[in-house]
Amino acid sequence: MKAALYPNFQKKNALSCARNVCDILFREGIQVCVSENFKKEFSDKPSIVYEDIERSSRTADFVIAIGGDGTILRCAKLLTGTDTKLLGINTGTLGFMAGLEADQLDKLRLLKNGKYEISDRMTLDVILHRDSGDVIYTALNEISARSGSFRICDFEVYSDSYLVGKYRADGVLFSTPSGSTAYALSAGGPVIEPDLECIEMTLICPHSLFSRATMFSAGRKLRLTDRTSNGESMVVCVDGELYFKLHENESVDIIRGRHNIKFVNLIGNSFHESLCRKLCKPIK
Repeated sequence: MKAALYPNFQKKNALSCARNVCDILFREGIQVCVSENFKKEFSDKPSIVYEDIERSSRTADFVIAIGGDGTILRCAKLLTGTDTKLLGINTGTLGFMAGLEADQLDKLRLLKNGKYEISDRMTLDVILHRDSGDVIYTALNEISARSGSFRICDFEVYSDSYLVGKYRADGVLFSTPSGSTAYALSAGGPVIEPDLECIEMTLICPHSLFSRATMFSAGRKLRLTDRTSNGESMVVCVDGELYFKLHENESVDIIRGRHNIKFVNLIGNSFHESLCRKLCKPIK
């Protein structure tokens, strides 16, 4: 059995956590792979195999991301299209996507005997149509579109070619169930169990007296058309990273992603436990 580490040492306690993870996995007879960039941090651990993370993400049984939600999101992109399982260990502030906290590392022994559950998380693909061909980007949390100059936007949303609505707002979010506890939650959207399959649309600061998040079947093909005039353009981000601009009357399609991400659940009811522990109390 093989596990690869994907640590973010900018997070407090991530290094000590990663070293403890190595020791536990060694004792369980699990081979550990780490990027050569971290040879200095693990120089006293001769059993470690140094291997490029992009290779490990395809050949390992598990990739263990150590950090916060951003670390887990970046790691998930490496696993797109593979059968490799992802386990997040939180050493960040919130770490809502993490399966373990840093004080729960004893649970790692369950990896060896298969005593864990797999949560298949759906993704979203956003398709940008260009003369040179379609370009596809994949999101685990959300696809957001808003004004690049922080002005109000005009846009339309279609579902399977039927007009859902014409909107004026700061922008719009298309979220997976995993992303319902991220940007969409702050924008007023509902909490959705991550194992469900649906697409959530949430307007960002709509110029309207009535606005609610809208849920679509995961099989729908959604289309966003930018109607913003006066030379303004909407900026499309995928999981918080800037990707491209739209221009007036240009459209993108949002569909269920081609690939799921397999999250490891070692502690049973981890989603609802995290929901109560992390989101029902003020962040210190």
